[in-house]
Amino acid sequence: MKKVFEHEKLDIGYDDLVADTRETGRVYVAPDGSRYPSVTTVLSILSEDAIRAWRLRVGEEEANKVGNRASNRGTAVHSIIEKYLKNEDTSDNLPHIKQSLANLRPILDKSIGKIFGLETALYSRHLGMAGRCDCIAEWNGVPSIIDFKTSRRIKKKENIASYFAQASAYAIMFEERTGLAIPNTVIVMDVDDNHPLIFEEHRDNFVELLLSTKKEYDRRKLFSH
Repeated sequence: MKKVFEHEKLDIGYDDLVADTRETGRVYVAPDGSRYPSVTTVLSILSEDAIRAWRLRVGEEEANKVGNRASNRGTAVHSIIEKYLKNEDTSDNLPHIKQSLANLRPILDKSIGKIFGLETALYSRHLGMAGRCDCIAEWNGVPSIIDFKTSRRIKKKENIASYFAQASAYAIMFEERTGLAIPNTVIVMDVDDNHPLIFEEHRDNFVELLLSTKKEYDRRKLFSH
């Protein structure tokens, strides 16, 4: 029997944020007209050297193929999870995407309680960043930021610091917008041809990394003009 998820949408003061995506990254426009870089654009600094080296190693054509394939799969998996958590029909999907949901479903059913938001656009004046959060919900009874990731291979916790920094940013943004403290961050990773991985960390453990990366982003932007 399919679980029916409970929703309690909290007021964040607006319906959505306008996103402006360019070659230099994505910027969100707040209701007052202020522009904030996306947290993923800011944190991309952390992986740029590794990505550059990988693209040189495999070649531009192959890198583009792999990148597009990963992006398409990630979008499809995010979409089917969102539909499932909204208690909507998920049958209209490709078999391998439905298999991803089948792998994740026992985890989602067991751990996710009341849902406060899905695909929620957030911003923070304090952080000077914005972004779109996959899921804000109770995870085993604790208010959490839950971020869904896809991967071609198994990853270790020590290699996904940027994911936790991203989730920490969303936690701070959501508390700033609603007053609800979100102490926990969860990364749910769907791995190709393997079992899903679950990683958890306290929000505060990655705030320093988040802030130092934003400082470096601002420094580069200042000197690029």
